[in-house]
Amino acid sequence: MARYIGPKCKLCRREGAKLFIKGSRCLSDKCGLTRRQQAPGVHGTSRKRLSDYGRGLREKQKAKRTYGLLERQFRRYFEIASLETGNVGHAFMALLESRLDNIVYSLGMTASRGQARQFIRYGRIQVGEKVVKSPSFKVKPGLVISFTNKDQPLVRDAALPAWLSWDISKKRGTMEKYPKREQINQDINEQLIIEHYSR
Repeated sequence: MARYIGPKCKLCRREGAKLFIKGSRCLSDKCGLTRRQQAPGVHGTSRKRLSDYGRGLREKQKAKRTYGLLERQFRRYFEIASLETGNVGHAFMALLESRLDNIVYSLGMTASRGQARQFIRYGRIQVGEKVVKSPSFKVKPGLVISFTNKDQPLVRDAALPAWLSWDISKKRGTMEKYPKREQINQDINEQLIIEHYSR
């Protein structure tokens, strides 16, 4: 399976926003975006005014990099969302948020989405009573997510979204319902992505 193995901080600098790819490092003084504000590369110091196409492309790249997806998978999520009734942008964001790796990260079980994918592939996360090794597994409301090793501590104190719940005594989280757009705390303008793919 293809994956990005280059410098992670370069991605944040390219988008001009913190994508929290490296977990707690993004909150410290060592964050690449904090140390160097300009975009990477020789011409990074001169940011030109973007066209409509450029704005849509940058928004798409920011969403892809935030969720750690490559183009084919990201495009497939968009095509699935466009078949659903209602607002395409809201359905698209709900699909991205209901991925297993994103929910494991949102519950505070890992420091970053990349670490969540690693935990899932290594068989450290179970959904219900079954170990799931696919980070793209679509979690449905009512499913319980927990560590296979019950002694595993939470990595970070996360502010839980309204559509997730965490049982402290049993060390497991539950997806209560599909998220609505106003409950998704991501600085992504999905309308620009829709316009970009609709060209």
